[in-house]
Amino acid sequence: MATSGMSRRTLIGGSLSAAAALSIPAPAPAHGAAGRDEAATRYGRVRGRREDGILKFLGVPYGRPPLGRLRFKAPQPPQPWTGVRDTVSFPNPAFQVAGGEMGPAGNGRMPAPSEDCLYLNIWTPAADRKRRPVMFYNHGGGYMIGSGSATGQDGTHLAQLYDVVVVESNHRLGLFGYLFLGDLAHDGYAANQGMLDILAALRWTSENIEHFGGDPDNIMVWGESGGGAKTAAVYTMPSASRLFHRASIESAAPLRFPTRDGATARAERTLDLLGLTKKDIPQLYDIPAARLLEIQVSEAANGVAPWGDPDPVLPGFGAFVDGRIIPRHPFADGAPPWSAGKPLMVGTCRDETVFFSLFGPPDIFKIHETGLRSRLSGTYQGAELDRIIATFRASRPGATPAQLYFAITTSPIWRDAIKIAEAKAAQRRAPVFMYQLAYPDPTVVPGTDFPLGSPHASDIPMKFANVGAGELPGKRAAARHMSALWAGFARHSHPAASGLPRWPAYTPRDRATMWIDSRCRIVHDPDRSERLFWVNRRPAA
Repeated sequence: MATSGMSRRTLIGGSLSAAAALSIPAPAPAHGAAGRDEAATRYGRVRGRREDGILKFLGVPYGRPPLGRLRFKAPQPPQPWTGVRDTVSFPNPAFQVAGGEMGPAGNGRMPAPSEDCLYLNIWTPAADRKRRPVMFYNHGGGYMIGSGSATGQDGTHLAQLYDVVVVESNHRLGLFGYLFLGDLAHDGYAANQGMLDILAALRWTSENIEHFGGDPDNIMVWGESGGGAKTAAVYTMPSASRLFHRASIESAAPLRFPTRDGATARAERTLDLLGLTKKDIPQLYDIPAARLLEIQVSEAANGVAPWGDPDPVLPGFGAFVDGRIIPRHPFADGAPPWSAGKPLMVGTCRDETVFFSLFGPPDIFKIHETGLRSRLSGTYQGAELDRIIATFRASRPGATPAQLYFAITTSPIWRDAIKIAEAKAAQRRAPVFMYQLAYPDPTVVPGTDFPLGSPHASDIPMKFANVGAGELPGKRAAARHMSALWAGFARHSHPAASGLPRWPAYTPRDRATMWIDSRCRIVHDPDRSERLFWVNRRPAA
């Protein structure tokens, strides 16, 4: 499909006309303030808006604004209010570099980022105590950016199509959420305050969601990319274990997190960049948020991806093993015992790393054999470089050098997702289900003849059923399948949907994997020779 004049940023996403795309009647538009409904919370009543055939509560407070002396502290419960609070507009995203939907320079969907960000959004068919499955989503963005209000992950169509309740929170990110001062000062500074925000939002959901038509005894936690890493953290937090019942870790494979020592080293580095010493830590309360964000951005090159092994010396801002809130690595030493009884989904997109080359020069999409070897030589050398190229070329006959490059660089993410599934299966307590999103989007990357495939983040609009009528029939079908499977998992702890193959649990014996496409199928041990390359790979000297 031609993409002349199309920005690469528009290649991934989805319109919100999924009602037509999924062959259901389009809902009548809301008119003015008509159709607004109310619900109770422990802190006061809220009023939402009925729109698109569902009820939306947008910007419900689940914590006190973490401002002033509450900066870098654990979240506090919200202040109760009297009367009825309007929750009809998307709330402030966490403080960050503003994205295209944020603030006065955005498209008007949400306000500018702010430290006052502890709010959540709820999409529900009705506030009627029907006890529907709850899908608690953690947004992505590598702990640095993102919002629970973004268009691609709008919960309207999931609630509308599958009779579920969707909850998404905003929570502190980056330096504001993960600067760890607890070993440098003694003023009640929290560890993993951003994850404590998510825990507070999950606790609020458990305590209040029955008033919004949700079942507090049937909560699924899920997330993609950085949100997948956050979901793995929730799965690893003993204090979260009673608050959710199943989880899905998507396009992220965090076997381990940075350590407490690493987080302290990052804090010391941050103080140094601010010209402060340990005795000056109280001054952090008064430094403008914009200045702190400047430091975070200046250090972005030292961050780590939301999957794989983190830098052991100077990790980026994100979840870390602090010994109490997150007491251990997520899956490097087996799956967490306190989540043993909770079913798990884990998987990736088939062409993950294509996404990360979409925002630079298109040269990577045109490389030849010499370019392939050159780009891989920073990671693999000599005979090992020869072996990995030969393995993937044999596994994917006809692939271009660029396609081989993206297959090889995506493969470690899939490798570690397999390790998560193996760790979960070894517990023999609850099933784990593996998938790959394999829809081969033929959209051509601008300036090239390279088809997009199924890159990182392409799953977001699909699983939220936010793929519009203007998209290709194959993509609409893949979205219909994916969203139905995820809603099925939320409802029954087994990802099943009418008209699709039965999805067996993953075991090291048969390695059953759902191949999600316009026609779904079960593949046993996909890309086996590639998996065995990693199994047999000798550690670097």
